[in-house]
Amino acid sequence: MKNAQFAQPLFEFSGACAGCGETPYIKNITQLFGDHMMIANATGCSSIYSAAFPSSPYCKDAAGHGPAWQNSLFEDFCEFGLGMHLGSDRIRETVASLMSKGLECEKCSPEMKTLFQQWLDNRNNYNVTREVCDKLVPMMEACGCDTCKSILNLKNYIPARSQWIFGGDGASYDIGYGGLDHVLASGENVNILVLDTEVYSNTGGQSSKSTPVGAIAKFAASGKKIRKKDLGMMAISYGYVYVAQVAMGASPVQYMNVIKEAEAYDGPSLIIAYSPCINHGLKAGMGLSQKEEKLAVDCGYWHLYHYNPALEAEGKNPFSLDSKEPDWSKFQDFLKGEVRFASLYKLFPDQAEELLQKTEEFAKLRLGTYKRLAGKE
Repeated sequence: MKNAQFAQPLFEFSGACAGCGETPYIKNITQLFGDHMMIANATGCSSIYSAAFPSSPYCKDAAGHGPAWQNSLFEDFCEFGLGMHLGSDRIRETVASLMSKGLECEKCSPEMKTLFQQWLDNRNNYNVTREVCDKLVPMMEACGCDTCKSILNLKNYIPARSQWIFGGDGASYDIGYGGLDHVLASGENVNILVLDTEVYSNTGGQSSKSTPVGAIAKFAASGKKIRKKDLGMMAISYGYVYVAQVAMGASPVQYMNVIKEAEAYDGPSLIIAYSPCINHGLKAGMGLSQKEEKLAVDCGYWHLYHYNPALEAEGKNPFSLDSKEPDWSKFQDFLKGEVRFASLYKLFPDQAEELLQKTEEFAKLRLGTYKRLAGKE
């Protein structure tokens, strides 16, 4: 994780709120995959700070490579990202067909044919395909045969691409959930990052299906009465989706390992990232949002895990509970440190104790489920 900070971020100087819990996750992903990633972004905070006229925080490296970014709606951002992936994949199928043809071409040199075969054997490996591209393009320009001319027209598709889909909990848990579910069910190799602020942040903090019981939000002015939807468990039920819950401030190493595993996994992946928001009303201030993530995990409010279906083939348990046993004695103090919970005591004192005890009760139930999956009970 420390070494990663020496890599150039291809997401910088965004227009997000100071201390935003979302942007560090995106920055870190671009440090690893930014030079070959495509991003489909749901409408919301992450689309606003990523495309506030007249600038964008996404940039390119010294070689001119950087993320390709576009925004879509709440309700179809996952389908939009799937379309990006399928469109790119279809063009790369044409590249594969042309390279196979090049193996039989009399005009192409033995060195070129070796590179064609190397690409065909490693077409989804970015490092290999980038290296092949850099060597092959000058050779094809010099060759000038019809096959080489056709490949050169598609040279931007020679390096492998990494498809990412970014959205908040409003899009992912609520309005766009149907699309997210369809994309996970497709089995295609895309990565979905859910920036979970537990409210519709960009529209002033409305309640979403991610909002926990007891939290005050718009349309839940007296505290949410229904428990939070467990999106991760729903995705795990497919059995072939890579799923993880992360909180960078609690464990940057776990987050780094998860995004590397998710990107390497040949199939859909879903990463749910706990993201403190200005709508939470952190009493310590948004300057300590990373610390708030650690407090959330330490007290049991948020749990870290990852589910890697590839481990089943090795006879291993695919589910790993990555956070330690929480200190439940700190749970209520954590809630009182955020205005969205603490204000219940002032506004609805008769209900506050009961609701916030439910918040803790449901957190314990979630942890119990995770422990059973991890074989720790």
